[in-house]
Amino acid sequence: MPIIDNAVYVDGRRIADPASLDLTFEYLREKQGMGWIGLLRPSAEELETVSSEFGLHALAIEDAQTGHQRAKLERYGETLFVVLRPAWYVDETETVEFGELHVFVGRDFVVTVRHGEAPDLSRVRRRMEADPELLARGPEAVLYAILDEVVDQYVPVVRGVENDIDEIESALFADTGTPLSRRIYELSSEVLSFQRGTQPLSGMLDALLRGGEKYGVDVELQRLLRDVLDHVLQLGDRVAGFRTVLDNALTVNATIVTQRQTETSLQQNEQVKKISGWAAILFGPTLVGAIYGMNFDYMPELHWVWGYPAAIALMAATSLGLWGVFKWKRWM
Repeated sequence: MPIIDNAVYVDGRRIADPASLDLTFEYLREKQGMGWIGLLRPSAEELETVSSEFGLHALAIEDAQTGHQRAKLERYGETLFVVLRPAWYVDETETVEFGELHVFVGRDFVVTVRHGEAPDLSRVRRRMEADPELLARGPEAVLYAILDEVVDQYVPVVRGVENDIDEIESALFADTGTPLSRRIYELSSEVLSFQRGTQPLSGMLDALLRGGEKYGVDVELQRLLRDVLDHVLQLGDRVAGFRTVLDNALTVNATIVTQRQTETSLQQNEQVKKISGWAAILFGPTLVGAIYGMNFDYMPELHWVWGYPAAIALMAATSLGLWGVFKWKRWM
């Protein structure tokens, strides 16, 4: 059994570390405490063992086995099934990566199922064991601590994305030659995935708070959950702002790219005008020289004493005339 941690708690204190789930079940029946079981990549048979002991719903077990679920909260009788999408920011690649965590919360147990190394819930367990008064409030307190940890881990992600957006905004108007469209699009996709993972949390926490009185949730726990909800709402506002900024950045980037292409095209047109103008100026003397270079015997100006100066003058007049016309048209 891929057990990461397995403990039985009574009055908020860890009293046993069973070597197997069978022993955990025995301790729970004898001590009337709370079991907290952490599983990593369990097989279908291993999940079925837990399911048969705690009476977990088949649909929830199927979701926990297959993974790739959206963040959600569902109640099956006295058991809560929670799916969370933890996230973390990878500095080396400047990307956001996502995990998946399934939590079963019953009257006297908490079972967490992970299919990846993240998130590490050992910090949550250490925090709760350091506060027996909070842990004594039961499985709902553990659920609160897990929710609080997941939401707290979103903060570095927000900072990382915010830093990426600042870099994009700085590079947007700097003529660095670096294409930004791809980077903006990739970051927008990450923000969208992040929003999909965090957006359901507000509804989940609302549902927990609404059901607090019906299911006898401790008043202090309700206050703590309300604090997590406040953080989630603030987080949602910031993520929504990121999407707006990135959408605007993509539009501005497209405008700047079009403007730069237009400017480049205009500069090229100016160069073409100059080259065409000089080619026309040089074409005049070339035409005159070509005519008088044909060496026909009967050419009226061939034996004329002023023929050579006249040809030179004609060449100069043609060139100067064309230069004046192009200068007036601002081609030169």
